[in-house]
Amino acid sequence: MTAQTSILLFTDLDGTLLGSEDYRYDAALPLLARLQAQQIPVIPVTSKTRAEVAGLRETVGLTDPFVVENGSGIWIPQGDPRFPVAGETWGDYTLLRLGGDYATIRQGLRQLEQVLKLPLQGFGDLTVAEIQQLTGLAPQDATQAKQRDFTEPFVTPKTLSPQTLEEAAEALGWQVVVGDRFSHLISPQAGKGKAVQALVEIYQTPGQVFTIGLGNSPNDLPMLEAVDLPIILPGTRGIHSGLAGRGWRVAPCRAPEGWARVLEEVLFERNSP
Repeated sequence: MTAQTSILLFTDLDGTLLGSEDYRYDAALPLLARLQAQQIPVIPVTSKTRAEVAGLRETVGLTDPFVVENGSGIWIPQGDPRFPVAGETWGDYTLLRLGGDYATIRQGLRQLEQVLKLPLQGFGDLTVAEIQQLTGLAPQDATQAKQRDFTEPFVTPKTLSPQTLEEAAEALGWQVVVGDRFSHLISPQAGKGKAVQALVEIYQTPGQVFTIGLGNSPNDLPMLEAVDLPIILPGTRGIHSGLAGRGWRVAPCRAPEGWARVLEEVLFERNSP
């Protein structure tokens, strides 16, 4: 890597930086500390909420911007000269809003129900205990998962194809990010790829920018397609079928060990003569 090239690192969380079942991250901590010391931004890009990510950032020592709710909101620490942007002020952050508001998206879910003639269970319809049962999250984490600002996750109906769900939402002016357990109703202006592009455009650094993205599921496709080096984290059964066959780099093992090992390899390669 030359002195004129800066790295921006975008990463999904669950199953990528965090273990998919136990949410552990200890194996990634030494590398995270090195990246922070080298002033390489590590930017979470996730379906999680602001409340969920803010707590995690403090725990692992991240100080860079973060993207929440499938690219609906970009939270930039105020005073970070690398990411100068005008937006809404929320405490110690500037919010760059790509998505709408939660009340409106809840109305959209009810409209989608009527079109599909099928009841849809969103997080707003579920208690904390029910979210715990569905996700395996601890009580505090489930509570934070309900604190939504822009989007609504709902239990993916097993009787509908992803295409049917996506087309119905699009006809109403929304997007659906379809997942195995949960799908997410989001604004048409939002998206992980759009958030990545927005951050790259405002990033102030001398020379060129090289972007790396890490993800483990089709939910991460927009982000992975927007970066220079997409990296796939395998799961217990290997690469997700929705990411297979693209010729992208694959981490040698699952998260969090795989996250750390593949980035160690990439950084070594880029620093080698």
